[in-house]
Amino acid sequence: MTLNCNGILIDTTLPKVMGILNITPDSFFDGGKYKNEKDILTQTEKMLLEGATFIDVGAYSSRPGATHISEEEELKRIVPVVNLLVKEFPEIIISVDTFRSKIAQETIQAGAAIINDISGGQMDANMFKTVANLNVPYILMHMLGTPQNMQKNPTYNNVITDITTFFATQIHQLRQLKLNDVIIDVGFGFGKTIPHNFEILKNLSLFKNLEVPILAGISRKSMLYKTLDISAQEALNATTSANTIALLNGANILRVHDVKEASEAITIVNQVH
Repeated sequence: MTLNCNGILIDTTLPKVMGILNITPDSFFDGGKYKNEKDILTQTEKMLLEGATFIDVGAYSSRPGATHISEEEELKRIVPVVNLLVKEFPEIIISVDTFRSKIAQETIQAGAAIINDISGGQMDANMFKTVANLNVPYILMHMLGTPQNMQKNPTYNNVITDITTFFATQIHQLRQLKLNDVIIDVGFGFGKTIPHNFEILKNLSLFKNLEVPILAGISRKSMLYKTLDISAQEALNATTSANTIALLNGANILRVHDVKEASEAITIVNQVH
């Protein structure tokens, strides 16, 4: 499974790491940490050196109950960061975490390579057309509701079947628009209870039937730290355990805060897989 990222072909048959760069003041784990150019560049360089193939930049916090910000505010936060990273690291493959087609358009023009949409095309009717016209890899995530209400009372007939049906429908639409590179993200923690999340993790391999790369974003999430009654700051070991299960069950990309540990998990799993 190969992704064309600004002309660079990335083979996801061998799992890859996507490092998270949050430039939001209120993200659940690292909110407000990367506010100036020096901190942004230092963290990005660290993640690239530790083995990140992709850097995922987000300017809109999607943690449960997060504050909604305007398109103008999101643009103002994110475009300068994409420009900065492309200038400093010309070979970088930037994924932009946004559900807005205008942000997708502007950041790809600024040098980003991938669009990572938490809403799977449900929060902006122009998103599918935009990514198809740009012809860039698109991460299609499943979310029930919006970040503001997704954890109120998430219910499913059957969590695996319902999510698979959603993906099949959305992938069909994208294929109709001739978009080649689609990646799915089951959306751990996005409109799911803790039992839902673990059921999805246990059955992740079932999503391989969709024949597209699978991204797992479990890093330091509440499904882990609430289960262990610890904080997000203490959840690195739990993250590595969950990432290992995801890899054994077919994940092609790990989206993480801690790149070194995820890269090590991939190396170890590859010895037995």
